[in-house]
Order: sequence, then structure tokens, then C-alpha cells
Amino acid sequence: MSRANLRNRSRQRPPLFLLLLLIFLWSTSCGWVMAKISTATTISQIDSELISNVDVVPQRYRLGLSLYLENCATCHVAVPPQVLPTESWQIILRDSQHYGVQLPPLIDPPRQLIWKYLQVSSRRKSQQDERIPYRIASSRYFKALHPKVELPQQLNIKGCISCHPKVTNFDYRTLNSEWPD
Repeated sequence: MSRANLRNRSRQRPPLFLLLLLIFLWSTSCGWVMAKISTATTISQIDSELISNVDVVPQRYRLGLSLYLENCATCHVAVPPQVLPTESWQIILRDSQHYGVQLPPLIDPPRQLIWKYLQVSSRRKSQQDERIPYRIASSRYFKALHPKVELPQQLNIKGCISCHPKVTNFDYRTLNSEWPD
């Protein structure tokens, strides 16, 4: 081939390096945008100091927390995941008969985000033969979080507000003035 043909040919196609560089930049920018989207949260109604409620909620699970509150706290106070074992939450998420009320099933991806939040924030039952509690009244985790508290015989989540006045804001750390620090 003559030099003129080689020059014309090289002008027609961009060099391989330039093409690879463009692909790399495009991939990097797409990854950056996806990372920003995946860490977005909508927990504006909760004071950032209270996001930990019982345990600290890592940033990557806060969207799951937000969806949990959006789906659960609209009908009743949102129970901290720490009061039930992980296995209980798994049953509750799958059960369309939610404590006697027919609920529309959660669909993915919100269901998966809520499940990941609940899974990280709750504790697995420690003994194989331990019964999986469906209610907080029979959960040893709930009882462990309430030492020295004489709980009523008929425990009801509506009663949480009597000790935790800011429970509607998912604040279980603030107690009524009658409770010592």
C-alpha cells in the first residue's frame, strides 16, 4: 500500500486507544451515576441522629429503612428490627395475612431493600430449637432491650408511645420523663 492510502485509512478509523478511552470514560460515568442513585435516601422526616434508633444503620441500608417506614409506619408504629429475630422478619415479610389484615404483597426491588435492612438490623436466633416469635411480646430480644421494665400482660405495639413519646418519628431512644436515664 502506498503512504497516501495508509494516511487516508488512518483518518477514517479512530485509533483503538481513543475508542477504549471513550468506553472507559462512559463506563466510569455510568458507574458513578448508579452509585449515587443506589445510596439515595428519603428519610427526611427522621432526625439524622436518630437514624440509629437501637443500632447504627449503615448508609447503604437507609433506603431500605425509608421504605420500611413508608410501608409499615403508615398503619402502626414502626417496630425496630432489633426486637425480633431475623427469622421472624422473614416470615412477616412473606405473610400476606399481616396479623389478621390482608395486605397487598410487597414487590421487588422495594421488598429486597426492606429485607436487606431488616436482615442487617435484626439478630439471628441463637438456638436451633428456639421457637420463632411472631409477636414482640414473646421475643427474648424485645425483653432484653427492656431490662427492669415491668411489661403489661397484654403487650401491644400501640403501647410503645407510653414510654417512647417520639415513637412516631422512629425515635425509641427518647423516653418519658418518668424513666431514669
